Amino acid sequence: MRRFLLVFGVVFMASIAQAVPPAAPAGWKAKVAENMPLLGHRNWILVVDSAYPLQSSAGIETIETNASQLEVVQYVLDAIHRSIHVRPIIYMDSELPFVPDSDAPGAAAYRQQIGSILHGLPVEAVLHEKVLANIDEAGKLFHVLVLKTNMAIPYTSVFIRLDCKYWSADAEKRMRAKMNADGSGPDRQSSSKPNR
Repeated sequence: MRRFLLVFGVVFMASIAQAVPPAAPAGWKAKVAENMPLLGHRNWILVVDSAYPLQSSAGIETIETNASQLEVVQYVLDAIHRSIHVRPIIYMDSELPFVPDSDAPGAAAYRQQIGSILHGLPVEAVLHEKVLANIDEAGKLFHVLVLKTNMAIPYTSVFIRLDCKYWSADAEKRMRAKMNADGSGPDRQSSSKPNR
């Protein structure tokens, strides 16, 4: 009888173990942490509302966070600020300032809250369709990480294009001007002819 109970117990436990779903993935925060060292200038991180479309370009990866938009934006910006190699260039939908609370309750409060989070950072307003086209194009060559949130207010997405933290646009311009002045720039004509 004991042997029967022991065998039954083992079989029962084995069947329960197989019925238990696998552990949930490490989550969106782990995905951000895993990707951050790999991302560089020209990569994007998008923190989007719940109706943001699932894009099909090869380089676009979408993760459902099931978290609030403000929490995800703050977490991503903190991760970027802690990095040694990238800084954020932020784009938001031009439509957001025109979304009234009467049509989308909470829009005014969101504008105020996101304004506080993004205070002091460069933010450029772009029409929604234009930024979607830019993301689609970028996804053909570069990795784009899309973090979907539980936000249910339209035009609230935060589009973060990563740029090099240790090399500014001004430094790039000075270097290119020096190259052109030295005759090493892209306009340089090669004076040597190939051997025939």
